[in-house]
Order: sequence, then structure tokens, then C-alpha cells
Amino acid sequence: MRALLDEHPHLGVEPVLRELHIPSSTYYRWRQAEKDPCERIRQDTELTGQIRQIHQDSGGIYGSPRIHAVLKHEGVHVGRKRVERLMRQAGLAGISPRRSKSFTRRDPDADLAPDLVQRDFTAHAPNRLWVTGLTMIPTLEGPLWLSAIRDAFSRRVVARETSARADADLVLTSLEYALASREVTPGQLVHHADHGTQYTSIKLTTRLVRAGVQASMGSVGDSFGNALPENLWMPIKTECIRGRTFDTRAEANLALFEYIDGFYNHRRIQERLGYLSPIEFEEKHYADQAAAEPVKLKPRQPALTC
Repeated sequence: MRALLDEHPHLGVEPVLRELHIPSSTYYRWRQAEKDPCERIRQDTELTGQIRQIHQDSGGIYGSPRIHAVLKHEGVHVGRKRVERLMRQAGLAGISPRRSKSFTRRDPDADLAPDLVQRDFTAHAPNRLWVTGLTMIPTLEGPLWLSAIRDAFSRRVVARETSARADADLVLTSLEYALASREVTPGQLVHHADHGTQYTSIKLTTRLVRAGVQASMGSVGDSFGNALPENLWMPIKTECIRGRTFDTRAEANLALFEYIDGFYNHRRIQERLGYLSPIEFEEKHYADQAAAEPVKLKPRQPALTC
């Protein structure tokens, strides 16, 4: 109706309102609301802009729970249902993960390490439990294999390596990188993998023994026995790979670097971490640990006497 009156002002406001049985007070209240929207509408407009920016910064990945958590961290007090409503009105949505399949094969003659984890992927501190696995990224040049090691405490990817071959050298290289970049105390760390031939190889098992790392193995393709390493592939395949075609392995490798090192470890918040990123969660742990340590006072020197 307002559009009709704006386009045909010669019709007159009052005759049109009488014909449509609309009180003139209602019409003029609508017009005033357009010029001076109520506080709630202004807040919704401002909040939608913030939501849109957070969604854009996440690469279109975050849904309402994570966006609500980011707003809370930024000091914006708003209900989650309101965030859901504004996202729906703005046509914004997160990305739902898809489960990926296992790419490792078991060697029936290999000596297997015991399962020290027993489906309990909890750790009370960093570098107590690492989980690792392999997945394949398709490219037009051929498959690119990704080996990644994840710390069970913070869900941080502590090492990743790619190769055109899914062999023992690939997983060994990622292990070497992890050992070089983290402070590992011999005898305190468990390295958990499946029964894939890469993880039962002499190369890898020997290196674990030399580093004082305990080997642990779940079952091949067991979504429960290897839940944490398999859980990493879902966001990678969903948030980094889905809908993209890579011409070369180098192109896919760059995308993985930007996602894992640029976004996942530093910025991707997780509900299980109190809506912190893996690096933020580790930093908070070390800060809390430092704050809890008693202050060591220097002993007083005895007074000098003549």
C-alpha cells in the first residue's frame, strides 16, 4: 500500500485508506517507523552487521552456536535464539560436516601395539596423547596424501605433512616435525594410530622407541577406537575441500596450509574447548598453570654486625 501511494500520489492518502479500511493513524505510524525505527529494530540491524562480519571472517563456516560464542567473547550480550533468527533472516548458515572414510590398510603379519587409549581421548595436559591418521585429497594431478598429528588435550594439529605417496616416510616425517616443535618428556607421551601398515612399519616404531614415546593402536576403520583422528578429517573435508577442484598437489597443499595453520589452530573455536581455538586453549592452560604456581621468595640475608 505504501508503495502504491508513493508511486501514485495523485490518488490521495485518505481516499485510499478509506477504501482499504485502514485507519490513517496506523498508516502514519508506519511512515514514522520507517523514518525513525524503534530501538529493537536498530539493535537488530547493528547486530546483523556484526553477525555477517563474523560469518564472513570464518569463511562462511560458523553457524549460530559459534557466532553466539564469538559475540559473547566480544562482550555482546544476546540470546542464541535471537542470533539464529537474525541469521535466518539474513540468509546466513554454517556448514554441516560429513564423515570421511578411512584410507589405511592393515598388515596381517605386523606386530601391533596395545590400545592404551581404549576410546578415552582425554588428556590433562599438552603432549600427553597425540593421535594421528591419514587422508587423501583429490587433485587433477593425482592424489595428495595428508598425514596429521593432533594433540588430544587442545585438539591442536601439532604437525602435518603431505606427499604423493601414502607410505611410512610420510608419517615418519610428520612425527619428526611434531617432536621438533613440541616439548616432549620421554615416557609421558602416547602416540595413537590405527593398524595401518604405515604405523606398524619398523621405521616408525623404532623412532617412537628412541624418542621415549609409547605406541598405541586402535582398529582400522573403527569410528570409536579412532574417533579423534577421524574427527579432524570432517572439518578439513567440509570447510576446506568441499566444492573445490585443485589442479595440482601444490594448490591443494597451499589450501591445507591456509586452513590448518591460518584458521583451524589459531581461530577456529570449538565447543569442547569452551569456545576457544586450540592455540588459545593451550595458552590459557599455561597461563593458569603459571598463576597457580606459588611465588618463590628469596631467603633474607642475615643482617651484618660490626
